[in-house]
Amino acid sequence: MDKNIDTIPSATMDALMNWHWPGNVRELENFIERSVILTEEGPVLRAPLAALEPEDGRFANADTTLETAEREHIIRVLRQCGGLVSGTKGAAGKLGLKRTTLQSKMRKLRIARKDYAA
Repeated sequence: MDKNIDTIPSATMDALMNWHWPGNVRELENFIERSVILTEEGPVLRAPLAALEPEDGRFANADTTLETAEREHIIRVLRQCGGLVSGTKGAAGKLGLKRTTLQSKMRKLRIARKDYAA
């Protein structure tokens, strides 16, 4: 990304160490990549820490499938973005995905507007 990030805030580091990482190392890698993308300027990593906070204050059910967890996460981000899929304030950017990739995942996971629209 041609960015020089040399500082990770202590709050971000604490959140990274305390998150249960249900997707293991791939989820961590994706989160770091998304954080780098979202860091617009400067040497300090700007991580979307809200993505590491479960809505209800608890960790996801261990019996939840990866597909279900991914579906719920995408819906949660779409709601946070007011239903915007693309653009600077859209869910695709917050998820670190291209618009077309997000739309493909939404079709695969059967996510319809009624699932995330207010």
